Amino acid sequence: MLTQRQLFLQHNAQTSPTPLLLEFVKAKGIYMYDSEGRKHLDLIAGIGVSNVGHCHPAVVKAIQEQAETYMHLMVYGEYVQSPQVNFAKALADVLPKNLNSTYFVNSGAEAVEGAMKLAKRYTGKKGFIACKNAYHGSTQGAESLMESDFYSKGYGPFLPHVSFITHNNIADLDKITTDIAAVFIEPIQGEAGIRVPDVAYIKALKEKCREKGVLLVFDEIQSGFGRSGKMFAFEHFSIIPDILLLAKGIGGGMPIGAFISSLEIMSVLSDNPILGHMTTFGGHPVCCAAGLATLQILLEENIINEVEKKGQLFKSLLQHPAIKEIRGKGLMLAVEFEDFETNKQIIDACILDGIISDWFLHCSNSMRIAPPLIISEAEIEEACSIILKNVNSVLQLKA
Repeated sequence: MLTQRQLFLQHNAQTSPTPLLLEFVKAKGIYMYDSEGRKHLDLIAGIGVSNVGHCHPAVVKAIQEQAETYMHLMVYGEYVQSPQVNFAKALADVLPKNLNSTYFVNSGAEAVEGAMKLAKRYTGKKGFIACKNAYHGSTQGAESLMESDFYSKGYGPFLPHVSFITHNNIADLDKITTDIAAVFIEPIQGEAGIRVPDVAYIKALKEKCREKGVLLVFDEIQSGFGRSGKMFAFEHFSIIPDILLLAKGIGGGMPIGAFISSLEIMSVLSDNPILGHMTTFGGHPVCCAAGLATLQILLEENIINEVEKKGQLFKSLLQHPAIKEIRGKGLMLAVEFEDFETNKQIIDACILDGIISDWFLHCSNSMRIAPPLIISEAEIEEACSIILKNVNSVLQLKA
């Protein structure tokens, strides 16, 4: 009989010639358990998804209760479904008052796509500006907002009328003109290796967009829901975007995304023509129930208030001559090494030692540190001890 790994390689579409082939059979809290019974400490949370940990009891309960009540009923927007309504209202309660209308979708890339259509429709303009080394998703529209051709070559042509600026470069903001519908930016760049811009830059960006009549779209698909030490990363800059994009961590492990704006802006999707944006499974009742439970956990269990302190603990413990820099906010961190080869060897050694990490798409010499936000100080100390042990082991082998 073929093993699960053999069946995986034969029947599941592959995204690289060398998948990790780790076979996990259970996950709980910050740990994942493989088919051989070994425990692995998850330092990447499914790339920023499991913010409240794997299988949080309150999320599991919400999923079970909603699945027993009803699941899919109708395409998004036609029926009044309590899970959608309650989650949208709860989001509005924790967001600034101009971000009070939510369109639920299935993923981050879909949130980007919806926001692109919304910006075009509302402004009547075609152009977009995005940042170099950004990551917004793998659909055609989202990839049009990515300047690097490493992941997009062979899949073009992409959308026209897109230009690029350098993140945290104020001089580049002069490229924002009245012909632009929207600027898409990650307030904290993720796959570029966790790049936190200056407050002055974000304020100048907001002012330039206001001056030119351009919508400002914040992609918080990675940084949202407590990851940066605030509920939303834009809070670090005292700036409110016109459109906010969420996904990953908002569903407690379930697939859900959202683009959020004001009632005024969002209303253009409903008329002339009607059904300007549609999705069959967006706002799935089970996913929205999980999302609401996740938000309540973050608000009620005092998790976010501890995130910055936990991030600082990682920074203080991960001290080593081979570590060039540690960048980031809260539990959204990048640990930089000399080169990709060194970083990859350390990551591989850590996996064998029960620590799961990886690198960044546009910054391969840096290790990702983005564990579930519920990680304890003792677990951080354990993780850092194992990382440093493997840093030393790899350097000794390279010497």
